[in-house]
Amino acid sequence: MMEELRENQIKLGGVLSPDGTKINSFGNDRAGLEAAQTGVGLYDRSHWGLLQLKGEDRSRFLHNQTTNNINSLKSGQGCDTVFINSTGRTLDLATVYVTDEAIEVLVSPNRRSFLMTWMDRYIFPMDKVELTDISEQNAIFTLLGPHSDRILEKLNLKSIIGQPVGSHLTGEVANCLVRVGVGTGLTLPGYTFIIPREKALPVWQEFVNTEVTLLGENVWEHLRILQGRPVPDRELTEEYNPLESGLWKTISFDKGCYIGQETIARLNTYKGVKQRLWGVKLDHPVEPDTEIFLEETKIGVLTSCTETQTGGFGLAYVKTKAGGEGLRVTVKGQTGELVSVPFLTHEYYQPKS
Repeated sequence: MMEELRENQIKLGGVLSPDGTKINSFGNDRAGLEAAQTGVGLYDRSHWGLLQLKGEDRSRFLHNQTTNNINSLKSGQGCDTVFINSTGRTLDLATVYVTDEAIEVLVSPNRRSFLMTWMDRYIFPMDKVELTDISEQNAIFTLLGPHSDRILEKLNLKSIIGQPVGSHLTGEVANCLVRVGVGTGLTLPGYTFIIPREKALPVWQEFVNTEVTLLGENVWEHLRILQGRPVPDRELTEEYNPLESGLWKTISFDKGCYIGQETIARLNTYKGVKQRLWGVKLDHPVEPDTEIFLEETKIGVLTSCTETQTGGFGLAYVKTKAGGEGLRVTVKGQTGELVSVPFLTHEYYQPKS
């Protein structure tokens, strides 16, 4: 159970978050960051949400609720997709796994209850859809880093190596059936495992015995800012749409109608994206919600920031007309530079002729 897992993690140097839901650090943040970029790290994502859809209409329903083409996915496939509201504003970035019996949706930690209520609003009496929050029944671990393949080879799970991001299968770790999916939630290579919670500890120990470096929430937060992954309550709010957030790869412009589709299509057709999410290089970190200026004019706002060995690095929404990559801006008295981040894109979709 999770209590036993937490006890084991604390013995390994883990520092529990004040709310007890996650490990903030294993006291090795610099080594963990290096492992994720040059070796292999292990991150416990069990505080994230996992929602399950069953019933004959499950694919059609989720297809109509989110931005990506869920109907095109077959069992063993998956993708990232975005929940948006009727005006195209962003609710959450999620990962979908399609199986023979169900669809499992990995959602942000603070969005599971919200999205359960949100989707339930759109299930009508004739819909054959069963919606369940299975977060408490499962643990979620992610291996991330360029040496992740070596771990899968040791665990005899190498058949998934080289498959597209979102691909997944069931396999055995520590005599337990688990689901392993290609992808880490970042652009870093690796794999995500969904494990029955009662088997979390032996599976965790199996990974630890492969000599991975343990990562806490501090390292994940640092990595996701450097990579540009937007999160709810920071970059993903009802003030922004997914095109502004740089989540173009999660949007199908050919799938037909879905909630918020008209707004998204119109913004693309008329090239109407008025602000964009960028990385910002800084001399030193500043607090989120700090305003960004070009000379005397406010052109944006910082949404997240972390400290690096060379200074600060943040994410910020900046007005499109002000400029993009390479633009020099002023952030709380210091000069910053807008840079691209690997998780995001900003190219308009061009229909195939």
